[in-house]
Amino acid sequence: MNEFTLPVWVVAAAKSATNILLGNKFKDIEIIDLPNNEKSIRVPVCASSLLDNGERSLAVSHCKSGLPLDITQGLEIWAYAKFTRASFQSRQVIKNGFPNWLDFHAGYGVGKFESSGQPCLSEFARELLCLNLYPLLPAGNSLKLEIILPEGKNRASKTSNEAFGVVDGLSLIGMQAEAQVSASPEQLNNCKEILQNICNQPNFNGYVTFVIGENGLDLALSHGVPANQIIKTGNWIGPLLVSAAENGVKKLLLFGYHGKLVKLSGGIFHTHHHLADARLEILTSLAVREGISFDLIKLISNSTSVEDALLTLEDLNPEAVSMIWDRMAKEIEIKSRSYVNRYLSSSMEIGSVLFDRKRQIRWAGFDGLKQINSLGLILKG
Repeated sequence: MNEFTLPVWVVAAAKSATNILLGNKFKDIEIIDLPNNEKSIRVPVCASSLLDNGERSLAVSHCKSGLPLDITQGLEIWAYAKFTRASFQSRQVIKNGFPNWLDFHAGYGVGKFESSGQPCLSEFARELLCLNLYPLLPAGNSLKLEIILPEGKNRASKTSNEAFGVVDGLSLIGMQAEAQVSASPEQLNNCKEILQNICNQPNFNGYVTFVIGENGLDLALSHGVPANQIIKTGNWIGPLLVSAAENGVKKLLLFGYHGKLVKLSGGIFHTHHHLADARLEILTSLAVREGISFDLIKLISNSTSVEDALLTLEDLNPEAVSMIWDRMAKEIEIKSRSYVNRYLSSSMEIGSVLFDRKRQIRWAGFDGLKQINSLGLILKG
């Protein structure tokens, strides 16, 4: 099955464009090597051709994640490649997050961090590019690579990318080659297996961190949460909380963007949007309980989306926003403990930690605050 994450399809197009530039015959399948000596995979490519009298090349692939509801399904990817003479001594010197033999350009539709203008790529995506392109590089040359996602900007408007400070397109943040169905029973079973493996390690200290999606995973790692205690839950948060208690977890941290975790404070523990949303209703309820003014409550309830409500509230009354999210962090902990105790008696400590749209840790519940202090993390005022 050819069901892979977006970085894999980007690398396949980039490798095809580079091969054509070298004078190799076009192949509709590229062999993509994976990090950590994993088995290579075969990835289809649609087309590849030389441009500008052979000075440049273009290859096209189409992302097939195998997930009908995935925002990247069917996404077209263009990769432009060009060799340039290089005078550097070492090909491993890092510049702008890439070795200096690779001049990477995030073209139209590829997401960039608003604060720095740098492309939003996961470490996996960078490593995959370097692993597959470096062996093709002729001596004395560097490779200029531009990736364009013609539909990227339009599709990104339907995601929460801007809430994470990512603008202009889709992020290349897959952390593995194989696409996973976050709402499927198979994904739940995979997560349970990962959880059991963590808990069965001889040096397991009883700590586990749950993150939602690639953005949550990227943020957790960048803030120093130990990788060996992180599980990307997808949307099956409730059953995994119960499984964590069953496996002897002592302290569990729910770690993610507030716009994602808001559902938990309303008692919704399967978070995929096609099953339940109610985020605006939950946000309105939290505002009422915090005694926010009627005008702001009405503004929230009449907003077209949670993101619109947050942006407007942050402009009009930042203090009210902090009150709401502070309450939400505490409610997440209360509702999560209640959910677990429906199924078994457990003393597992459940903490919640929330990020804002600037990718900073801003709010935590009582137990969440204790856990992040033990990790050396600090809430931003």
